[in-house]
Amino acid sequence: MRIVFMGSSAASATCLYAITREKDLEVVGVVTQPDRPAGRGKTLQPCPCKKFAIEHDLGPVITPENVNDPDAMAQLRSWNPDAIAVVAYGQFLKEPLLKLPPFGCVNCHFSLLPKYRGASPVVAAIANGDRRSGVSIIRMGLGMDDGPILHQSYEPVYSDTTGGELMDTLAVAGGVRLAQTLAKMAKNELPPEIAQDERDATFARKLKKTDGLVRWDDPVLVIERRIRAYCPWPGVYTFLPERFRKKGNSGRVVVLRAEFTRMEEAWRAARPGTVLALDKKGPVVKCGDTAILLTELKPEGGGVMNGAAFLNGRKLVPGEDSFLEA
Repeated sequence: MRIVFMGSSAASATCLYAITREKDLEVVGVVTQPDRPAGRGKTLQPCPCKKFAIEHDLGPVITPENVNDPDAMAQLRSWNPDAIAVVAYGQFLKEPLLKLPPFGCVNCHFSLLPKYRGASPVVAAIANGDRRSGVSIIRMGLGMDDGPILHQSYEPVYSDTTGGELMDTLAVAGGVRLAQTLAKMAKNELPPEIAQDERDATFARKLKKTDGLVRWDDPVLVIERRIRAYCPWPGVYTFLPERFRKKGNSGRVVVLRAEFTRMEEAWRAARPGTVLALDKKGPVVKCGDTAILLTELKPEGGGVMNGAAFLNGRKLVPGEDSFLEA
């Protein structure tokens, strides 16, 4: 089966690799996003999927600003694909493109559809406290992630799982399931498709960097889940008290790991964000209901450090200092 692959992320590259390992599948072309400015120098950088495809010599690679434009469509037709595999590509495919390959366009989505359609399904699963997640292989339709399901598989979500860790797990599982589904499709061995129930559909919107700003008046469970869900991106962050901010430094601190901790009765009157105690593992901070222990942090201009090292360089005063929301 001749496959054109569309993707942009590191997870896309993992799925592309899995397809190349399936002997009945031939990658005849790769479509990725155009190079974008990145890093401090804002130099143009390829997306992870493009970089992987070029390094592994996986056929021609094109990077159209709009994959539905005539020039891109002409290139796709010239490749004569039997199916198009799509993983975290980042552009909507219009009807002419969806109908171009005889076997259609097949998408790997990192959730148990119809739950968490949209851009941030992995983050949503952890932030909402789900005990399991998974991957869905669907035949693409005109709507967002609403096509019939060809295959699903499940993965557990543990109490300490981060967004990055779950994404890595699902990328491997998704790549395997996508390759298997395409191979069965080529042999007409797929089981009947399952239509999604629109009544059960939920959506996970695209996140912004500002979504990571912690709200200390939220319940501790909400804050702890977001710390894990938003790691590594967009990251949950707060700000040091004014007296710790150096010139030209906002005092921003990214919280990478945290633990639940026992709530002392004397702390209940403290306002959210207040540093309640200095534990040997890090600062204890008041939340909307109880308290949380910050065990791994990254201050602006510094590296990742455990909570004890963070406190060694910052003499916070319990009951007086507070982490700020701006």
